[in-house]
Amino acid sequence: MPLETPAKTELVRDLLGRPLASLRVSVIDRCDLRCQYCMPEEHYTWLPSKDILNASELERAVDAFCQVGVRSVRLTGGEPLLRAKLPALVARLAALPLVEDLAMTTNATQLARWAGPLRAAGLQRITVSLDSLDSARFAALTRRNAHAKALEGIRAAAAIGFDALKLNVVVMRDFNDDELVALLEFGREVGAEVRFIEYMDVGGATQWSRQKVVSQAEMLARLTAHYGPLEREAERGSAPAARFRLGDGTRFGMVASVTEPFCGACDRSRLTADGLWYTCLYAQQGTDLKPLLRAGADRERLVRRIRAGWAGRTDQSAEERSRDPQRGALYPVEALQADPHREMHTRGG
Repeated sequence: MPLETPAKTELVRDLLGRPLASLRVSVIDRCDLRCQYCMPEEHYTWLPSKDILNASELERAVDAFCQVGVRSVRLTGGEPLLRAKLPALVARLAALPLVEDLAMTTNATQLARWAGPLRAAGLQRITVSLDSLDSARFAALTRRNAHAKALEGIRAAAAIGFDALKLNVVVMRDFNDDELVALLEFGREVGAEVRFIEYMDVGGATQWSRQKVVSQAEMLARLTAHYGPLEREAERGSAPAARFRLGDGTRFGMVASVTEPFCGACDRSRLTADGLWYTCLYAQQGTDLKPLLRAGADRERLVRRIRAGWAGRTDQSAEERSRDPQRGALYPVEALQADPHREMHTRGG
């Protein structure tokens, strides 16, 4: 069924004046890795296949979000490349007239095969999660021997020539915090901008503790000791990463969600593969859009639900948690097992 003709969009702002401009869409909850900071437990409750939104439903949902201001859409998982017929879905979303930026986050283990078809379908940017250049560390972290496949996928994406290629690195003390320089040099080699991310206490990070967090300040100090003075670029706006430059112009980013949260500029929300919409990464509850989508609701009904959900938003959870002296993992294992939507592989962190 063709979508309605484009309507005049009406930007929506929450109670703190933040617009809804960015949407992360989880297209599948399954993943082929088991990263310790995301999926450290042995057993998981997967979303029922019948509940996963089909391509038409996802297209209609994204179209509705665009009517209230979304212009940037990022496909996530789980591992999005495990979704069947992903290039066809990308093509549908790329054709939406209000989608200006279409990106994807992947672990790259399947990317060598799919980089070309995804680029041809209209995917503009790729971000790859890569936390170590050491194959033994990678295997220990992910519990899978897929390091060579991930590197092959990164090089394939670099060769294809996406508008931008980024590498996300979750930095954990006494695990990979000695690889900052090596990862930055690898990014320079393949033409990717590296983003170092503080280890966050979200979803399935049941092993999280403050002691394992390497702060942005500490990472910058280590990089300065190696490279010399770094230049911080202009204000980042709503982007999660603060950007820096080496003396030769090489850019890299820092996402300091733990020590320097940026809730005041947050313009993004998340849609799970089965249609739950979360206005904050830490949100306890989501808005279920699946019943409307499955009932064939028109664009305006979807827009009204989204507008109301964002207009009442006051989320500043990262900042609130930063002030908690007893801060620990967000959920114990039992809480995750009781509601799989609390998992980051479901929510699309």
